[in-house]
Amino acid sequence: MAKKTTTNKPPVPGLRSRLWFDNPGNPGMTALYLERYLNNGLTKEELTSGKPIIGIAQSGSDLVPCNRHHLQLAERVRDGIYAAGGIPLEFPTHPLQETGKRPTAALDRNLAYLGLVEVLFGYPLDGVVLTTGCDKTTPSALMAAATVNIPAIVLSGGPMLDGWYKGKPVGSGTVIWQARKDHAAGLIDYKEFLDIVAASAPSIGHCNVMGTASTMNALAETLGMSLPGCAAIPAPYRERGQIAYETGLRIVQMVREDLKPSDILTREAFENAIVACSALGGSSNAPIHINAIARHIGVKLSIDDWEKFGYDVPLLVDMQPAGQHLSEEFYRAGGVPAVLNELFKAGRLHGGALTVNGKTIGENVRRAKAQNADSPRSRAGAAGVIRPYGRPLKQKAGFKLLKGNLFNAAIMKTSVISEEFRARYLSKPKDPNALEGRAVVFDGPEDYHARIDDPALKIDENTLLFIRGCGPVGYPGSAEVVNMQPPAALIKSGVDSLPCIGDGRQSGTSGSPSIINASPEAAIGGGLALLETGDRVRIDLNKGTADMLVSKTELTMRRAVLEKKGGYKYPESQTPWQEIQRGLVDQLSEGMVLKPAVKYQRVAQKKIPRDSH
Repeated sequence: MAKKTTTNKPPVPGLRSRLWFDNPGNPGMTALYLERYLNNGLTKEELTSGKPIIGIAQSGSDLVPCNRHHLQLAERVRDGIYAAGGIPLEFPTHPLQETGKRPTAALDRNLAYLGLVEVLFGYPLDGVVLTTGCDKTTPSALMAAATVNIPAIVLSGGPMLDGWYKGKPVGSGTVIWQARKDHAAGLIDYKEFLDIVAASAPSIGHCNVMGTASTMNALAETLGMSLPGCAAIPAPYRERGQIAYETGLRIVQMVREDLKPSDILTREAFENAIVACSALGGSSNAPIHINAIARHIGVKLSIDDWEKFGYDVPLLVDMQPAGQHLSEEFYRAGGVPAVLNELFKAGRLHGGALTVNGKTIGENVRRAKAQNADSPRSRAGAAGVIRPYGRPLKQKAGFKLLKGNLFNAAIMKTSVISEEFRARYLSKPKDPNALEGRAVVFDGPEDYHARIDDPALKIDENTLLFIRGCGPVGYPGSAEVVNMQPPAALIKSGVDSLPCIGDGRQSGTSGSPSIINASPEAAIGGGLALLETGDRVRIDLNKGTADMLVSKTELTMRRAVLEKKGGYKYPESQTPWQEIQRGLVDQLSEGMVLKPAVKYQRVAQKKIPRDSH
């Protein structure tokens, strides 16, 4: 008698789930996998019918209020999956709430990524709906989908409704930075500070400004990973539930078409995302996350590409923090498709890039015209929330890349350079677009808060504020702390902003033109570790340079002293994950990825998980 063998190849090409639920070549394992999935009411006939099994990666929870409504939206996703002939299996993802996680949600972006990779690879899933919203939920989900490479589609949760306080629009996050200045100046008390901020969050959903949440969901749509129009629909609107249903329908068809992230996340798609980010006035966190997604899908994308392809792109969206409007008006004006339409007509998009609906980005946005009736809150003569390409808010709105002896790479968000900041610091007749001043250095946010009002520091309007020890290793995870406000005494005198530079990040909701994401960070010996209070520093935007005006001999001596002390000191790890990430993480300019992880690409096509018993 011939020896009976077992096989670990799917009986039906493209349906990974049948390795678990319908594999006659391995009956023992099939029985084991199948029987437990029947105990909540699924039938053997359903699981062995050849219907695609679709995961719903649930990012909503009580710990993630920005995404909590996905718990309800998932029901409409399920309806769509069932209607298209699939079977939904919902599962939780690691919570990532920007305003809740300490020391920073960025610490857990890679942890959530790792967990989702293991779920997508190790469970019986043929495709997945990625529910996103709050800042880090979108990149972590896309990074995992890129690594595993099964059919995947993004469902954004959408922004909150517009916030109002005493008849004026207040944007979530953005209003905090202004309110803390008003509080420091004595214009408002503690209670009003909290009342103003609370008014900016009037409903379910993520930030209602073009912060990191809105930016990353808009760029997910631009990359082609969500249905057209998905990103900007406000969370409470009926259209949000409708597109959840349509997303469920579409993912089943994507499995049947074998349409995978690797088909969509091409070099052209990433260049489109860079261009769109500038036009949107997008978050300074976008380069970190987009570069990380590119590394996990295997597309070469560098921090230099953000200036090369995005710096000269005009600002088309008049939305806080770079403009004045909020999310509801942006959606009513046409949302992301209308912005992409302007870019497409101007020849700034790769129109042939494929998207999850099976059409190209050019086909999707060709008729998506901006609905721009002038808003009563628009500036005199303004063209509405979404501007024509030829009549933008600013002609050049991308990130400026800076390099020098302070760091190898840092970025400045030019779309938020105010006229007041430009006049004070960047408008010297004989030295335009450059600033030079005395440095005051803080080692982490605790040091900043403890000493910013110390008169001994002699901080004046010509001071440059530096903060270090805030990068992926030093913090750890990289903190949103670079947008430092001046001393209260200076604010009361009318100076409410100073140039800020650091190896941390800042909130995408901030309107500060800080120089951020400096790489390499001080914690691993970057130039910022050598800077001392009192040093003269020169920033030249024309040349793209950032240097401490200190001799090479002096810097060599400082480095020798630093190394003798064992390097730049930063707080010890408080949890196992902090220590693990610190040992593996790359710098912000490289996407802050886990360095060993990027070699794992298209794993669903390369490997089949080993059996569990």
